[in-house]
Amino acid sequence: MTTTSPRPHRSRLSTWIGRLAVCAALLPGAHSASANTPADWPGKPIRLIVGFPPGSSPDVIARALVPGLTEALRQPVVVENKSGVTGMIAAEAVARAPNDGYTFLVTSGSAMSISVHTLPRLPIQPDKDLMPVAAAARIELFLVSDARLGFNDFQGFLAYAKAHPGKLSYATPGNGSAPHVAAEMLKEQAGIRAEHVPYRGSSPALQDLLGGVVQFAFDPGIALEHIRAGRLHLLAVGTTKRSPLFPATPTIQEQGLAGFDAGTTHGVYAPAGTSAAIVARMNAEINKLLASAAVAQQIRALGAEATPMSPADFGAQIRRDSERYGAIVKARGIKE
Repeated sequence: MTTTSPRPHRSRLSTWIGRLAVCAALLPGAHSASANTPADWPGKPIRLIVGFPPGSSPDVIARALVPGLTEALRQPVVVENKSGVTGMIAAEAVARAPNDGYTFLVTSGSAMSISVHTLPRLPIQPDKDLMPVAAAARIELFLVSDARLGFNDFQGFLAYAKAHPGKLSYATPGNGSAPHVAAEMLKEQAGIRAEHVPYRGSSPALQDLLGGVVQFAFDPGIALEHIRAGRLHLLAVGTTKRSPLFPATPTIQEQGLAGFDAGTTHGVYAPAGTSAAIVARMNAEINKLLASAAVAQQIRALGAEATPMSPADFGAQIRRDSERYGAIVKARGIKE
């Protein structure tokens, strides 16, 4: 892929995300379909381009939305996977697609709030090329450890890490990933040392955690069966609320690290200049589906929470996440 735009400065990133939120706030019918939706739309199939491979959480979410969107819009809605460069190949494809309401991006929150800070160059200018349509799910991260170690809760983990500085190592799906940034946040706030071991994806990272090669990780939801089976200890939830899947497990905030939040929000974007009425209609239909029991359950199975909201609220959430992650990326020197 040929890159065309230098890496924006952090302040510029905050500016473009803020502009997305402002533009979204001006959209008519942020909570319901607009009466001004073009009469001939949709008149052909709609593409959801996913920035990650089949089976990834953005892919699962996109495919969960397809049946309901197909029925509501009375046109086929198809998923296309364009993985690579932490979601930026798909983002570029959508940004350069016609803004006629037939191409949308489904991507991870980390792509839009972390990778924009860690990639050395960006292929597009998000402030000009994309606009928020709908949030889909708040992704929770679970702090897990090898069950064979001498601790089984968060305080025991911290005590061990402080007593053995640098002895623990942690797995991530790669440099600059959300679990990587979460672990660096934890190290900084808790004052502990641990060795980072990056992998090429979540699955190999999980396998080495289960095999005892590394001792802990922030899991994006693929380790749930191993937690239930007792092979991994769930030490804490890395987002602002307890997970409904494990309601007895406190958050990291509850256990003394005020303000700790490693959550990201997956969502749907459109090429800049897409009709405000089309965006409003898509937002309304997606929000209806997220509120349905069937779709909410599919998202919950990922260890995530459905998050219906307006385009303006979605833009504001991404802005807050980006500002928080941009600060930790700069402080810890994180790069992809």
